[in-house]
Amino acid sequence: MRVVRATGEQAEGQSPDHRQAGPTVVRMLVGAQLRKLRENGHITREEAGEAIRASHSKISRLELGRTGFKQRDVADLLTLYGVVADAERAPLLALAAEANRPGWWQAYGDVVPPWFDAYLGLEQAASLIRSYEVQFVPELLQTEEYARALIRPACAGAPEAEIERRVALRMERQRLLTRREPATLWSVVDEAVLRRPVGGPEVLRAQLRHLTEIAELGHVTLQVMPFSAGAAAAATGPATILRFPEGELPDVVYLEQLTGAIYLEKLTDVERYWHVMNRLGIEAEQPAATPAILHRILKDT
Repeated sequence: MRVVRATGEQAEGQSPDHRQAGPTVVRMLVGAQLRKLRENGHITREEAGEAIRASHSKISRLELGRTGFKQRDVADLLTLYGVVADAERAPLLALAAEANRPGWWQAYGDVVPPWFDAYLGLEQAASLIRSYEVQFVPELLQTEEYARALIRPACAGAPEAEIERRVALRMERQRLLTRREPATLWSVVDEAVLRRPVGGPEVLRAQLRHLTEIAELGHVTLQVMPFSAGAAAAATGPATILRFPEGELPDVVYLEQLTGAIYLEKLTDVERYWHVMNRLGIEAEQPAATPAILHRILKDT
């Protein structure tokens, strides 16, 4: 089992083309460059904020790629940071303009809470996605019927049209696995995930067959954590780590909750989760065993 480190080591299959994924990674690139320029000039976030008539917290959001860029703000920051030659300013100003174009997922804004909108941009920009699931099949691997069976009770009382838009969004997200340069997905799922009768036996059987097919893709790795793993696996909750195609961008750990989410970027936190993910990958059944496990559970379903 290959171990991936949290230091920026890239996994096979990562995509070098960030523009196909939307504006999020472009914002992160612009933000990272602005942060580097500010730090090289020994300028504080407070001083940078004053230069664009904003708070230091806005500078932090800009540098993390969490918000769009005003051309005037970027121009003023470049001047503050000593970047005055047009030839040096033009590329970053052009990237900042590109970062402001909307991502495709923003068309679903009526069914996407603000805390999840950030994740959608990160997910589409990621070149490597590592995840561990203990309740349900990972959303990027769900069939339409399985997704609908999960979404309907979670949105009890919502109009059918809203349910279908949520299902459509989930299916659209999965295009990152079939695009020209797909993201690499590496998921470990608890055995209980594959036995939980979401939607009834027929829906579950169709889901298991889908997993059998998608696990054959070269850029998808699916492992099963067996019941026999005991308490070691149970001590870890669901988590996702996102890695991006540019070496300057930090990995992000995403922890979803019922009414919000936590995004971890501190290196010590990220390293801890990489250690957990690598341990889970070692403790789980190896990828070569996944088809046989799925067929066995399918027979029992």
